[in-house]
Amino acid sequence: MLRAIDRFLTWVAFAALVAPALAVAADMAPDVLVKQVTLEVVDIVKQDKDIQAGDHQKVLALVEGKVLPHFDFTTMTRIAMGRSWRTATPEQKTRLVAEFKTLLVRTYSSALSSYQDEKFEFRPLRAKAGETDVTVNVRVMQSGREPVALDYDMEQTPDGWKCYNVYVAGVSLVANYRTEFDAEVRKAGVEGLLKSLEAKNKSLEDAPLARKK
Repeated sequence: MLRAIDRFLTWVAFAALVAPALAVAADMAPDVLVKQVTLEVVDIVKQDKDIQAGDHQKVLALVEGKVLPHFDFTTMTRIAMGRSWRTATPEQKTRLVAEFKTLLVRTYSSALSSYQDEKFEFRPLRAKAGETDVTVNVRVMQSGREPVALDYDMEQTPDGWKCYNVYVAGVSLVANYRTEFDAEVRKAGVEGLLKSLEAKNKSLEDAPLARKK
């Protein structure tokens, strides 16, 4: 189950939040943004043989250039850290956000190479007029399998809608990391967690990207 969650979480979270033009995306409703860019990015992935083959530099450039503006990594890191966030120094917080961002970017990059032509069902947005914190619901349709629920927690900011949590089949990305982070902080403190994240990111940097099967 966790392996399936990781797979859908990585590439779909990427696809659903990439924007072709930041100025346009900033004015979009969150559900419209998710639908439009999901379809556009999936089409790009289908046609780009270099991405499918796991071209490291091309994939990372695509993620860094398109996906990062649509995530609030500071909020994601703060929630994932829980109470430990308050005990971290300002310098440690800066490093934590940077390492967490690097971890997620690498994960999304690997996922881009393994897209397998899944389809999407975009649910109507259930939100009141003027709400600034909403959840966008998407379903991933798989041939011969049950649909997988994807839920994006998004907050409106002066720079447009930002995602700060993703749920796959009801399992929260942030909650998954919080369990891991809590265990590491209890064992070795915030500095120990930072060293663990740095080591993980280094190992992912040296590893080849996943390739489409």
